[in-house]
Amino acid sequence: MLHVKGLQEGLETFKTLGSDVRMRIIELLSENGEMNMNELASALELTNGALTAHIKRLEDCGIIKTVSEYTGHGNQKKCSMKVNQLLLSVSPAEETREIKVYETEIRVGHYSDYSVCPSCGIASAYSMIGEADDPRYFAHSERLQASVLWFQSGYIEYRIPNMLPKNQRVSQLTFCFEISSENHRIGPAAQSDISFCLNGKKIGSWLSPGDMGGVKGIYTPGWWVMRERQYGLLKMVVVNNRGTFLDGLKISDTSLSEFQLDDRSEIRFRFVVDDKSEYKGGLALYGAGFGNYNQDIKVRVHYMQNEP
Repeated sequence: MLHVKGLQEGLETFKTLGSDVRMRIIELLSENGEMNMNELASALELTNGALTAHIKRLEDCGIIKTVSEYTGHGNQKKCSMKVNQLLLSVSPAEETREIKVYETEIRVGHYSDYSVCPSCGIASAYSMIGEADDPRYFAHSERLQASVLWFQSGYIEYRIPNMLPKNQRVSQLTFCFEISSENHRIGPAAQSDISFCLNGKKIGSWLSPGDMGGVKGIYTPGWWVMRERQYGLLKMVVVNNRGTFLDGLKISDTSLSEFQLDDRSEIRFRFVVDDKSEYKGGLALYGAGFGNYNQDIKVRVHYMQNEP
């Protein structure tokens, strides 16, 4: 079997197979087992000189093999198939090993680190936690019950449980969450540059619109009477060995291979609003009991056996 590991690696093989003559050579050798050059040239109605170039191309790609034999009237080259199957892997290496998945959901209040600037606040589905615009309450013990949080600038970081079995490595990470700008005025002033970081390294960013206030969120509780922070947009960030993607569109070339995450690694995902960015509309995160989607931060981890 000839295993082509990836589209780029298989480019020459595809070019070789893109010839009617060479495909006919493969058919003849598959049917007859072994044929010499004269037999092939006769079947294809080609000269030996024209046939030689095609045979060399197939041999260089590892599809056929040739053996020279002395017949008493000079050397005679005999041809036969070297492989009987061709396996194409669209993504290199990983597709030959079993990929497994585990999922977890992290409440918006279960952050492991933060640094926020007002306006800011945190609330459960039942009441405010502490007072608005006082960053100290982000350390309150009741934060674990939070269903919404917001801040004007700074960051909030979540530690993802690493449940990989021994000698496994992460092949893809998916994060799904409801998010918006903190500022809900309509227009450019409410837009916000929100960045995403993995283990301290920026992997991409998103420009959040700011016109999602004024209409009550589907799951936003009745006691929440503020016009702002009613709901957000459901966004999905995927990091794999091809780069980082937001809702299926590539936002950076930063790939998972740069992090080498295995069963001993910590996995930290951070939301950042830089006060030096062009659009400074802040950030709001919505969890179960708030917004339009009634979910917390969903995480999906694909993993596989480490390479030997």
